[in-house]
Amino acid sequence: MRIAFACYRGNMASGGQGIYLRALTRELAALGHEVDVFVGPPYPDALPWARVQHLENHMFWASRFHRERPGAFLPRPDPWRILAPLSFFEFAVTRFGFFPEPFAFSVRAARSIRAELRRGRRYDLVHDVQSLGYGLLWLRALGLPVVSTIHHPLSVDLRSSLMRARGFRELKGALTFHPVRSQARVARRIDAIVTSSEASRETIARDFGTAPARIHNVLNGVELPPAGATRKRPAPPELLFVGRAGDPNKGLEHLLDALTQLPDEVRLRCLCDRPLRDDAIHARIERLRLGARVRFEGKVPRAALEAAYRDAAIVVLPSLFEGFGLPAIEALAAGTPVVATNAGALPEVLGQAGAGRAVERGSAPALAAEIRALLGDWEAEQRRVLEARPRIERAFGWPGVAARTVAVYSRVLEEARR
Repeated sequence: MRIAFACYRGNMASGGQGIYLRALTRELAALGHEVDVFVGPPYPDALPWARVQHLENHMFWASRFHRERPGAFLPRPDPWRILAPLSFFEFAVTRFGFFPEPFAFSVRAARSIRAELRRGRRYDLVHDVQSLGYGLLWLRALGLPVVSTIHHPLSVDLRSSLMRARGFRELKGALTFHPVRSQARVARRIDAIVTSSEASRETIARDFGTAPARIHNVLNGVELPPAGATRKRPAPPELLFVGRAGDPNKGLEHLLDALTQLPDEVRLRCLCDRPLRDDAIHARIERLRLGARVRFEGKVPRAALEAAYRDAAIVVLPSLFEGFGLPAIEALAAGTPVVATNAGALPEVLGQAGAGRAVERGSAPALAAEIRALLGDWEAEQRRVLEARPRIERAFGWPGVAARTVAVYSRVLEEARR
């Protein structure tokens, strides 16, 4: 097949989109398919197995926060590009708090793909990575089947933001930032959606109103670290949290509460940015007097992340919702025990892996009790984790995810032919 990929943020350092784009296109090319990538900034590193076309994005939303740089919102190096209709639309609605980036990217991607069609290039289908912008419906009107990846619907993030909102300004900001209605309209009208868990599949069907038969769970691929080896429990024991401290879905506040119920020798290492002084997480650490037991190291390179997994006593996911739970699988693959909540996809992901322990979400006492029990049975738990590695490779290795994704493509194309 010849597949046009559209991904509005393509660099691996920018989050899951970039990792997904790189790994899936690599495996599709290895299976013999041709891949063209239409991608926005931050742009990916070289993808030698694909034809790559960079699309502009002036990052107007991010520029709102460069208060120390007057004029930072102007496109570089050509400031006059702000007068282009789509660019000016982006700039204008951003001033009112809306986040137009996915929509604007989808229009730019549709224009670029249409230009390729006019030059004689042909595509079997378009695979969008989470933009769900109206430009996809334009491509579908041109006769191209469209598939989109949704790891979990934006409605989940909106609900969390609304629950955390302090005052009218934050409430309005949450409502204007999340384009839930437009994404739901697009999701209901494209040919298929691929997702990574049954929990996400059910949530997409419920929140976006998408027909369940058009949502396909292909699991999520994981760049599996080298297999771990038998070792003794680290002393003193250190817990590891990987995620965004400010994301209410990640539940870091419950892990902090649980830490107060564990022996003082237990420390917590967080691979995320340090919370600002006016942030609720910072205030909680101060109130609980955990400053000496918690350290933040920010995002780290891949090699350092794999080393962190291997060095930790336990990787903890105190999440309130997860569409998949990537750190759980990466940690188990590295041979490190995991304690997670029963939120979202985590129970099914741990079940497929055949390792890891789950507790009630939102319960600091339950989290502390399970961590304490695991520390007392650590060597036996680590042996169970190591034995699960072959099962993890079969379920979550990228070659298998790519093969299941191709099966979705084939089904979509067969339905289009009929």
